[in-house]
Amino acid sequence: MSDIKVIGAGLPRTGTLTQKLALEQLGFGPAYHWVNVIADLDQVELWNRALDGDGPWDEVFAGHASTVDWPGGYFYRELIDAYPDAKVLLSVRDPEKWEPSFRETIVDMCHGESLIRLLASARGEIDPRWCRYLALVDRMFWGPQGTFARGWVEPAQLIEQAVAHNEHVKAVVPAERLLVWEVGEGWEPLCEFLGVAVPGEPLPHANDRDTFLERVSYGAIDALNAWREERAAAAAG
Repeated sequence: MSDIKVIGAGLPRTGTLTQKLALEQLGFGPAYHWVNVIADLDQVELWNRALDGDGPWDEVFAGHASTVDWPGGYFYRELIDAYPDAKVLLSVRDPEKWEPSFRETIVDMCHGESLIRLLASARGEIDPRWCRYLALVDRMFWGPQGTFARGWVEPAQLIEQAVAHNEHVKAVVPAERLLVWEVGEGWEPLCEFLGVAVPGEPLPHANDRDTFLERVSYGAIDALNAWREERAAAAAG
């Protein structure tokens, strides 16, 4: 069973890995994050079930006290009903700074003429689980149900839809359950909202961009190396 106390509704690339660390330090952990999916690709099918309308929340969030980033944030409307006592954290960022950050990570992984996209695509050719993961990303962001279904090629398209997402969260979530928060605001508004003491040390900082690029790129390189070694061993045997 899961007992989610904080639902992160902010878009990826709004300091969500920092939020994960902060919530865990405040006692609201473990916090589920997209890195959980990359670390355990078997969870992809759970999220596909969620997109099909079957909310497997107890299976997904078992042992977790909070969720931030996508895929969880995509389902904030379902989650506020599933966990009526949970509070909602909408992380925000200057759209003009958010857009290139999002494009250099998630967009590039799927559509860019970049190293991360080439490595990710190569891994998809030899790793069926990774191929299903890329299909989930495509479905959740660019498909008919996607957060950015109305386009991603032009920066203005991404920015418009990101702003629309934030406004929709504010309109849907009851005000008493919602905190709109920028990482740069630090501990105080977050701790007041959650009803906990402010830690004596600074808010933790994690570089979402570097973590994302490293996990995708290094994971692909490791998979490709393992594939090469298996083929070499089979040929030698």
